[in-house]
Amino acid sequence: MKKMTGLFALLFLLSGGHVFAAGDATEVSALSASMDTVWIMIAAFLVFFMHAGFAMVETGFTRSKNALNILMKNLLTMSIGAVLYFIVGYGFMFGSSAGGFIGSDGFFLFEQSENLGFFVFQAVFAATCATIISGAVAERMKLISYIGVTVIMIGFVYPVVGHWIWGGGWLAELGFTDFAGSTVVHMTGALGAVVAVAFLGGRIGKYSNGKVNVIQGHNIPLGALGVFILWFGWFGFNAGSTLSASDALIPTIVATTLLSASSGVIGSALYSYVRYKQIDASLTLNGALAGLVGITAGTASVSPIGAMFIGLISGVILIEAVQLIDRRVKLDDPVGAIAVHGVCGVWGTLAVGLFAIDGGLLYGGGASLILVQAIGILAVMAWTMGTVGTFLFIYTRFSSIRVSREEEIQGLDFAEHGSTAYELRGGILNNNESPSSPSPFGHGLIDRLNGLEPGVKEPQAKAKTSG
Repeated sequence: MKKMTGLFALLFLLSGGHVFAAGDATEVSALSASMDTVWIMIAAFLVFFMHAGFAMVETGFTRSKNALNILMKNLLTMSIGAVLYFIVGYGFMFGSSAGGFIGSDGFFLFEQSENLGFFVFQAVFAATCATIISGAVAERMKLISYIGVTVIMIGFVYPVVGHWIWGGGWLAELGFTDFAGSTVVHMTGALGAVVAVAFLGGRIGKYSNGKVNVIQGHNIPLGALGVFILWFGWFGFNAGSTLSASDALIPTIVATTLLSASSGVIGSALYSYVRYKQIDASLTLNGALAGLVGITAGTASVSPIGAMFIGLISGVILIEAVQLIDRRVKLDDPVGAIAVHGVCGVWGTLAVGLFAIDGGLLYGGGASLILVQAIGILAVMAWTMGTVGTFLFIYTRFSSIRVSREEEIQGLDFAEHGSTAYELRGGILNNNESPSSPSPFGHGLIDRLNGLEPGVKEPQAKAKTSG
């Protein structure tokens, strides 16, 4: 009752004090539709801002000699993604269904001007899926090759998955549940990353002499800023998926999103302390993202307590997944994107079958929902990895997707863009250096650090001797 009273009060104010009579139902309906449009646009802006978060996380968790390249990849992903999704992606995803597999019309949004707001909201989602790959392939993939993967993901792979689940396709008919994209967006992007990383191989020095070497990121505070931006944007990502400003589920969705992310942080922090006797900063930061990915599928279906369990388990799963992927499977993922978006995406999708208040196994709903969720996961795995794998197999028959050894050591900023993200020359010198004296690694802190390969020690300054 209070919610309805508040809504009518808002309508009254927006109407300039006009009292709607019974015959003004059309006017009320139009105003409600306008409010829904504004709500979708605000949510779209929040999701768009998430791309700044992705850029900061990826830049901070990698080496500074590749910072500019990562920023350009994220900027191009959003820009190419919006145009490509307008041309073909939206039609493949939401067009008239062809056998429940793919949309068959709606390209260029012809005769669908009323859907422009919904298109904008979905376009920023599509770019989010593709940008997940950017972090996983960082520091060694050619920019043009990355753009090729982005085109195939946004133009074809992602829209088909979206059609199956959100566009009235065959998985939707089975009852598959993914409210805001644990599978459609996050798992799909991570699966594309798995294939790309497998074709690329590890960075120079990552796997050598039977050892797995840690390659530290250059700016964890920057990465932390990115995590907070992503967390903020995720409220629009999840709550905006209601597509209605008056949906009674919005407070529940915001609450479950907040609680799962917070529990993900707590889970990662506690588990890293138990496992390593220290609270690992990068893993704990990724714990927030793990909790967010984990709750995205079921954010409207689970209780706040269920959300806390989902987030807590996501934080623990994340740490084990990072170790498994990095040390056992040996997929070199500099930012942990495969673990966060892929493994936690799988968990979040299955968690719906466990924790959904309506139909979940733990609420007496039986195993039917979790079985449908599992079928959907397997189908998306087969489609995404098969399609991206075929594309890269053909692509690599004609051109390498990886930069040369010399370019990788030098850094992709200069190799791909002829510039660098930082200029700190003269910041730190050896004891016997002057600003004009030569140094094998350059004068700047960034040059000195990034001139080193893993396992190579920086040359020490010679001790001064008395004459």
